[in-house]
Amino acid sequence: MSVKVLIKRLDPGVPLPIYAKGGDAGADIVSAVDITLAPGERALVPTGISIALPDGYVALVHPRSGLAIKHGVTMVNAPGTVDAGYRGELKLILINHDRSESVSFKRGDRVAQLVIQQVERAEFIEVQELPGSGRGTDGFGSTGRV
Repeated sequence: MSVKVLIKRLDPGVPLPIYAKGGDAGADIVSAVDITLAPGERALVPTGISIALPDGYVALVHPRSGLAIKHGVTMVNAPGTVDAGYRGELKLILINHDRSESVSFKRGDRVAQLVIQQVERAEFIEVQELPGSGRGTDGFGSTGRV
């Protein structure tokens, strides 16, 4: 199954998103700039692309696990949500969680993954009481296995 996502290259020098391997859920997206993140630093990183999704779809921008384990780099608002109506440049809020090492990215380096998903639109219905469930009101750690 596939969905057609229109893409505009705002920077002709950056590659389009690409699935690295068959069966991958996320397509790699790249940095459009050279950037260095000092320990603890976060930055807004442009990707040089914008997209148009069909109604009923969302693009979720996920951090790359390899950057997290090797360098402590992730996204502050992971996953980032790109609504179907948004037409601006995709930008990432990257953060370097390493305590001692700066991390540099070159223009064209893979920095995130783009996952396209179909979404349902909810109808919110106000009620006086909610039906019971096996979990009830238990919150974080409700299983006792935190």
